Amino acid sequence: MLGVPFTSILASASVAADDAGPVLETVRVSATALDEDPWNIASSFSIVDGRQLFQRTQATLGDTLAGLPGVHADTFGGGASRPVIRGQSGSRIKLLSDSSSLLDVSDISPDHATTIEPLLIKKAEILRGPATLLYGSGAIGGVVNVLDKKIPDARPENGLEGSMAVRGASAAREKAALVELTAQAGEHLVMHTEGAVRDAGDYRAPALGSPGGRIEGTYARAGNAGVGLSWVADSGYLGLAYSYRDEDYGLPGHSHEYEQCHPYGSVLHCGSHDEDGEDHDHDPEHEAVPRVALLNKRVDLRGEIHEPFAGVERIRLRANHTDYRHHEIEADEISATFLNEGYEVRIEVQHAALLGWRGVSGIQYSNTKSSVIGAEAFIPATKSGTLGLFVVEHYELDGAWHFEAGLRQEWQKYRPSNDSYGRPKFSDSATSLSAAAIWEVAPEYFLTLSTARSERLAHVQELYARGIHLASNTYECGLMPHTLTCGGVQNDAGLKVETSNNVELSLRKSTGDLTFSIGGYYNDVEDYIYARTLDRFEDFRLIKYTQQDARFMGLEVEASYRFGAGISATLFGDYVRAELAGGGDLPRIPAARHGSRIDLNAGRYRAELEYYRVEAQDDIADYETVTPGYDMLNLSVSYSPRDHTGYSVFLRGSNLLDEQIWNHSSFLANVVPLPGRSLSIGMRLAF
Repeated sequence: MLGVPFTSILASASVAADDAGPVLETVRVSATALDEDPWNIASSFSIVDGRQLFQRTQATLGDTLAGLPGVHADTFGGGASRPVIRGQSGSRIKLLSDSSSLLDVSDISPDHATTIEPLLIKKAEILRGPATLLYGSGAIGGVVNVLDKKIPDARPENGLEGSMAVRGASAAREKAALVELTAQAGEHLVMHTEGAVRDAGDYRAPALGSPGGRIEGTYARAGNAGVGLSWVADSGYLGLAYSYRDEDYGLPGHSHEYEQCHPYGSVLHCGSHDEDGEDHDHDPEHEAVPRVALLNKRVDLRGEIHEPFAGVERIRLRANHTDYRHHEIEADEISATFLNEGYEVRIEVQHAALLGWRGVSGIQYSNTKSSVIGAEAFIPATKSGTLGLFVVEHYELDGAWHFEAGLRQEWQKYRPSNDSYGRPKFSDSATSLSAAAIWEVAPEYFLTLSTARSERLAHVQELYARGIHLASNTYECGLMPHTLTCGGVQNDAGLKVETSNNVELSLRKSTGDLTFSIGGYYNDVEDYIYARTLDRFEDFRLIKYTQQDARFMGLEVEASYRFGAGISATLFGDYVRAELAGGGDLPRIPAARHGSRIDLNAGRYRAELEYYRVEAQDDIADYETVTPGYDMLNLSVSYSPRDHTGYSVFLRGSNLLDEQIWNHSSFLANVVPLPGRSLSIGMRLAF
């Protein structure tokens, strides 16, 4: 797990100290409607890029971003991890590649990896709050927009640019490298090629009484390649890219003794066990660690044109076609194959000022065919289609006030096919609205109030699940009546659209020796869909997707003070409380986190010392157990020459106290610990 890299406000402006003093470099947030100045963004946001991103890159996207304000990770060994934002996870967190959906299956289960290679990320933007409605009903929790270089949008300086990097880490004996090159191939043609490899073994963790031991099944290996070609002019660009990812990673915490487990109503029966709980049918030779073999092929089309005609400032196009497949392999046999093939098209039109209002309107359409083949086919083959229309408008008043309003209408349809249970097709619509006001109460002090009413449509897994999924140690039952799925528990009021009523208040100061961001939020969710545990045997759960009103409330705080040109200190913390309206707590909610950091900048040398505390989580759902807290100490140093030769080196120590760490947000919270002490070293050369 990583600590907070830097405050969300300073993340939007890189501070470069030199003899003339600090200089603020303007950075835009492309995932917002107007690709706008960070100080005009009503939603809470964070940005990670450049040196900080390279030093903190991990094997998974979730681990790379964990530690940003309000961001945790639902870790599943060393190969799979998605961000958890303000207690929300799975399909409520929208993962984007330059504003375009991934179309993988990482939102179905925490053991499924994303198709993003962190080494190839140029910048990651994390949005929370009202601005997320631009990207659909599934983005109620937040949006993570990952920017890369595979489609050039500008001509390289001097006709050629690129970078090479290598890095390693001791906890998993990790070795990783990347090469990327962008070259001008004509007056308007620009080509980009890239490749990255990563090889990490089972990581070491000081758990289970074995300080020097490694956790079996936590290895991860991946290879990535991509090529892109763009036509670039002063008025915009249009480009096409092909990318390929091949990944193999282990599934820790898996046990074949649960193969015979099945529901009897709302009770879990595990047939291979007798009354004294002993296993008489278990074959020890069957215990080879299962793994996932993943293959993803993707074609992206991106383009922008500026001021094509009067009244329009920009038209932006994002489209992709994805062919995804992964095998879950046990004892050299494929137990399940997940397939997802589909496409998405998104067009945005930004209009010029009209009666003082500037804004963006657009359309988004996606179509996918997904299926699970094999003994663990717990969701039916399904054709899905989603259409969304959206508009977001901005208005400035007297220079001190900034207003924002947004609307999104979405239609969704699921059609199961060849389903032996006869689960019916499902269609519904959702309407989401947002409004916000930013007031510059004093120079560089911004007070923001935002509110949103967002409707979320159920995910295919939440609707139709019926069957065992050994990789996550669950037997899953969907929202549909139990005669069509399982679980023996009806949703008395029938299926309803999940509706989130969110309000957020924040105060931030953007420049000067003292900078800070303080924000609180309250989210009242009607008919919240969650995986309710009905019964449990050892580490195996019977879960039923259920709707019940819920409340989320939280606080995120960061404050930094610069003592001089070369030293600054930061205090940070975040907290989220999630509970059901009728009493009880929601599962896998991150514990409170607070800490401090000292940054030193001595020209070519930089250092960062960071400490934070994650408290014990004792607000637990049914069948959960208390997760103990831990202390985290990290130290990093880096060197970058000032002669613009373009190379940098770093050394980073993580979990220097070698703490035993259990992640409450993980399905494996009591089974698989996080890595112990680790030393990372890396070098990057840009030209």
